[in-house]
Amino acid sequence: MRSAAPEERADAVVVGSGFGGSVSAYRLAEAGLDVVLLERGKAYPPGSFPRNPHQMSRAFWDPTEGLQGLFDVWTFRGFDSIVSSGLGGGSLIYANVMIRKDERWFVCEPLPGGGYEKWPVGRAELDPHYDAVERMLDVTPYPFESPAYASSRKTQAMREAAEKLGLEWSLPPLAVSFAPAPGQPPAIGLPLADPPYGNLHGAQRRSCRLCGECNLGCNDGAKNSLDHTYLSAAVAKGAEIRPRCEVRTIEALDGGGYRVGYVEHLPENEGRDVDWDEMPRRSIVCRKLILAAGTYGTTFLLLRNRATLPGLSDALGTKFSGNGDLLTFLTPADDDAENVRQFGATEGPVITSALRVPDAVDCDDVPEDCRDRGFYIQDGGYPAFAEWIAETSGPKSLWRIGAFLGRWLLTALKLAPDNSLGAELSDLLGDGVLSAGALPLLGMGRDVPDGVMTLDGDRLDVRWSSETSMAYFERLRSTMRRIAEVLGTGFVDNPMWFFRRIVTVHPLGGAPIGDHPGEAVCDADGEVFGHPGLYVADGAAMPGPVGPNPSLTIAAMADRMCTRMLERAGRPA
Repeated sequence: MRSAAPEERADAVVVGSGFGGSVSAYRLAEAGLDVVLLERGKAYPPGSFPRNPHQMSRAFWDPTEGLQGLFDVWTFRGFDSIVSSGLGGGSLIYANVMIRKDERWFVCEPLPGGGYEKWPVGRAELDPHYDAVERMLDVTPYPFESPAYASSRKTQAMREAAEKLGLEWSLPPLAVSFAPAPGQPPAIGLPLADPPYGNLHGAQRRSCRLCGECNLGCNDGAKNSLDHTYLSAAVAKGAEIRPRCEVRTIEALDGGGYRVGYVEHLPENEGRDVDWDEMPRRSIVCRKLILAAGTYGTTFLLLRNRATLPGLSDALGTKFSGNGDLLTFLTPADDDAENVRQFGATEGPVITSALRVPDAVDCDDVPEDCRDRGFYIQDGGYPAFAEWIAETSGPKSLWRIGAFLGRWLLTALKLAPDNSLGAELSDLLGDGVLSAGALPLLGMGRDVPDGVMTLDGDRLDVRWSSETSMAYFERLRSTMRRIAEVLGTGFVDNPMWFFRRIVTVHPLGGAPIGDHPGEAVCDADGEVFGHPGLYVADGAAMPGPVGPNPSLTIAAMADRMCTRMLERAGRPA
């Protein structure tokens, strides 16, 4: 995949702009390297995220079918997955939670099919890098008791459940701007002051409106996503950011370095079918290549380019994990509209609080209730329009629609004594019990990282099922049921659980770090064994589940990787 034009060169090429790629681009540019970042998706300044049905229909990723949108949906045997495509990667659609990996969850323990989940890096080593990322993303807990904010009912409910169940409850750090400037009190919808490095979008941002739209992209710019932080800082330090550029080939060069081939997704190709061969092709040569295209993207690239990257470890594709993701719902206990417990799931950011259930490795004497893998449970939220969907999509809504049409017809034919339809319109809308009393529960934790990623022709395939992690999932579901019981609500599983399928938004593994190529693809610093200057800086490098939301750990690992890389090169870190 060579370009006819003169070949470009750079000190470092970064593939992907998620938590690993953005951190790497900034750190290397800050150290004076000539950095080019290639991102397959487009930029999303505030106000450009899709909302209406027409926009949402084009908001998915499948460029050969003319779709260059934000959401990339994958399906495999045993699970489905949603990841992001856009400048800022997963930070555009994640729920902002920044929790450090628990100190004792950096384990070395056997896997059912052989081998080990083995973390060659510990918490103490990562803590300075956690600190650095938290400063850059300006994290803060949800100020739900601030006078400027109405106290969040779902946050209060989670705290109540934790107290009744004797579980640890916290307000996790969120990468969200609730105040117009650091040190000022929270306020809704006020203009945000730009940081010293500016903003690559050049668009006004505003503080959080508590609209529950975090997972759809924040049109106010209240999320401190990577485009507003690390990427803007990287551009200020001289990095070149190239959206709509998807890497397809990697070639190790004689004498060192790498040739990276990529295609351009032209704006004029949106809405029409385009073969890969029709897309403009470019290439660039670099001394350092940082792969951060996401767990699927990075592993897929390495698998597809094995022939031009000779000697890759046989561990490539192993230790896949869904980070224990599981979605369930609290629901109204009955149809009593007067007494239904309302959670206000559309109020506030998507996630505001977290319950933590300990792991066997947390307990020195392993008591009865602490003999399995640990997890976190967090309150979920959603935008207000989801309530309309919920109230109008069930069988009861069909009955209400039929009753209303019958009443309207009788009135139109003058067969009804009352021509006022106010009561009938009220009945048509219903009492809103379902949406008022519903709350998603988001679980994540230490499932078993025994999935294997391979190529099926030119497609990625993942062999993983919930079976070996069933004890973990049942313990998680049991705790979620107990939350429903103590809060006096109903409980329902995600319908996909009937087939023992999960939906993960936190895929990890595929190019894991480790001590030697017999067990891993990369060393503890993220450098690929046998390929000097080739690094993996995203979720693919995780040798097992992080446990809590993995974004902060991925970013901290990338920050540590860059520090080691610069130290070895004799550059100031």
